[in-house]
Amino acid sequence: MRLETTLAQILSAHGYPPAIEALLTESLVVTALLGTLLKDAEGQLTLQAQAEGGVVTLLVCDYQAGKIRGYVQHDAEAAKALPFTPSLTDLFGTGYLCVTFDQAVSGERYQGIVPLEGMSIAEAIESYFAQSEQIPSLVRVGIDGDVAGGLLLQHLAEGEEGRERLHTRLDHPDWEQVEILGSTIKANELGDPNLPLETIAWRLFSEAGDVRVSGSSALSRGCRCDPDHIRGVLSRFPEDERAAMADDQGIISVDCAFCAKAFPIIAAEL
Repeated sequence: MRLETTLAQILSAHGYPPAIEALLTESLVVTALLGTLLKDAEGQLTLQAQAEGGVVTLLVCDYQAGKIRGYVQHDAEAAKALPFTPSLTDLFGTGYLCVTFDQAVSGERYQGIVPLEGMSIAEAIESYFAQSEQIPSLVRVGIDGDVAGGLLLQHLAEGEEGRERLHTRLDHPDWEQVEILGSTIKANELGDPNLPLETIAWRLFSEAGDVRVSGSSALSRGCRCDPDHIRGVLSRFPEDERAAMADDQGIISVDCAFCAKAFPIIAAEL
């Protein structure tokens, strides 16, 4: 997958320092890749990192129906001292990454947690699949200027009834060759808007024989903040609590961390 216009729209709302912007960019790419694993169109994928002792205390990204959003809570002064290519320990100190799949139709929720270790969110996600799902996976992210792209390559499980589960066969002979081919992808290829994604797939795997491409899906910025929704949430609070939230003019100001917008709500109208 590849992000350009959508990425610019999300980043423009925040003005993050370079290292934090790069972290959010990688996380948005990974979120979009993981979102394609949802079984139903209205399902939601949430990527959340919480930590202490580092520059970043909270990172949240999510995907729903082709729409992505994300933000980072961080110490702006401490971010100035980050190395050019910070590790996850530099960014987060000690913490964990939580991946949550919410299936809208069945109402089921799947959640996995892994430590924030290594050099990148992509590495942490590979650890998540290896530890929580036992599915061999390769995740690559490339950032080239204002464009970012990503590759998710997985050893899929076959049917579960009466057959061996494919993901338990970690020594499957085909996976090693496919993983080696996928590992040859370059960051500038993933981030090159003039290089079609189908061409990348062909370059990587044409030696294997058939390369079948399914229909693509558009990605867009998808903040779900809405004045009517916010009024509905505030209306559930007792009147005395709403009064305590309001300023001297009777206005309750609600900030959306994802899009960095403030919504002034008149308390008396709730």
